[in-house]
Amino acid sequence: MKTAVAKPQRCAVYTRKSTEHNLDLAFNSLDAQREACEAYIKSQAHEGWRPVADRFDDGGLSGASLERPALQGLLEQVRSRKIDIIVVYKVDRLTRSLADFAKLVELFDEFNVSFVSVTQSFNTTSSMGRLTLNVLLSFAQFEREVIGERVRDKIAASKRKGIWVGGPIPLGYRSVDKKLEVAPDEAGLVRKIFADYLRLGSIGELAAALDREGVRPRPRKLASGKIITADRFMVGPLAHMLKNRFYVGEIAYRGEIHKGEHEPILDRDLFDAVQARLGEGAVKRKLTRSRTSSMLVGLLFDDRGNPMSPSHANKKGVRYRYYVSHALLQNRKSEAGTVSRVSAPDIEQLVCDALRGRLNANDDACDRDLIRARIERIVLLSDRIAVTFREPELQADLSDSEIAPNELPELMIPFVPKRAPRKGIAHAPTDQETIDSETRETLLKAIARSRGWMETILSDQTASFDNIAADEGLAERHVRRLAVLAFLSPKVIQAIADGAAPSGVTVSSLTQALPHAWADQERLLGLG
Repeated sequence: MKTAVAKPQRCAVYTRKSTEHNLDLAFNSLDAQREACEAYIKSQAHEGWRPVADRFDDGGLSGASLERPALQGLLEQVRSRKIDIIVVYKVDRLTRSLADFAKLVELFDEFNVSFVSVTQSFNTTSSMGRLTLNVLLSFAQFEREVIGERVRDKIAASKRKGIWVGGPIPLGYRSVDKKLEVAPDEAGLVRKIFADYLRLGSIGELAAALDREGVRPRPRKLASGKIITADRFMVGPLAHMLKNRFYVGEIAYRGEIHKGEHEPILDRDLFDAVQARLGEGAVKRKLTRSRTSSMLVGLLFDDRGNPMSPSHANKKGVRYRYYVSHALLQNRKSEAGTVSRVSAPDIEQLVCDALRGRLNANDDACDRDLIRARIERIVLLSDRIAVTFREPELQADLSDSEIAPNELPELMIPFVPKRAPRKGIAHAPTDQETIDSETRETLLKAIARSRGWMETILSDQTASFDNIAADEGLAERHVRRLAVLAFLSPKVIQAIADGAAPSGVTVSSLTQALPHAWADQERLLGLG
């Protein structure tokens, strides 16, 4: 009798480490992960498992984003149907984001690729495996958020004591043993810049004067090791520099001023005179600038890299402001991003609220100049807004942590574009109609049904979505889609039960655009 030969299964090992700490060792964390994964593949040789020759290792990169070279290479292999199974040491090596994980699983399903975690003994071929993965990723995301909170608390305590906690080194200083000392050659330039501003009275004229004199900014080294050079001083960084209390021996943190350990470069009279002059300029700008000026111009891009420019339309005498992708404005619709047009007041308010709420910014969180000084780039994605900060303030020593310092200055804001009520959820609703009684009953029945299904799956190991679909006479895909309603925030469920949810909320919209985190669900529906 012949023994059936197992079909060959091409296995790719993916490894990741958030920080670069100890990556230079002969045997580092990436090697340890790979060794464990390859041993697991070898143990499944009787099932036809074989490792592929290509290596997919991301060292010193955060799990908060999918933009990692090795991971993108792996996904290209998946799309080319060159891989059957992806093997990782732990699920959070692949991603720490529930939203990103959902996208990966959808891609794996499309190309019939299985996903296996060596230390957590499951794969995505079963319903229970998917449920387990979601639970584990919830804890991974929670762990990442807790670490971030702990780091922020540590930074707050250090700054209150006047301790420099890392980050970009201000012009005029140099780092010596994790403390800042005055750099004499640059300190003179700092004093000159402040004095020239008092003489000229304009940051734009100051930038032009420095350019004419051939004065150039100091090269800046990023956390990735890349050196950034600029051929001239720009207005935004100069404005930030002129307002920086660091130069008078103080540290500003969340609206509070603390005496710093470092030596001041400027005397108090010069700094105060510059602040007074800046204040005069701010008053003039506020008197001449429209209150509806587009504060995100030059910062906002779609997810294909096209800048988004201000635009407006007049309907029945009312002026509506938008940001529109350059590709759309130039009749290149096929090259525009997923979201090519967005309401200007909506996205501006979301960015301001996130800065104020998540970073505890002061009341000036929506000040145009401060936003431009703080933020490097804003990318509008299909389900979120990615904000990258110009001057990361959270750069504490995290060498013993699994979270990378460079993932903290990036902020992800949940976002769902406004559509017609039947097609999606309108975020941050105000003064709008609520759901009718018929929709309320339909939603409550669907929620109760999905909860019953999840209780069945959790209590009976033999239960699956396939079994439930057969018992209910429904398509298995329909059951999976409705099952997400079992994870609704209690606050959202209460709003539905009270009939207080926005009129755009339907079973269809919730199952198409529902974030995993409860706080994000509540914010999306205007309940946060």
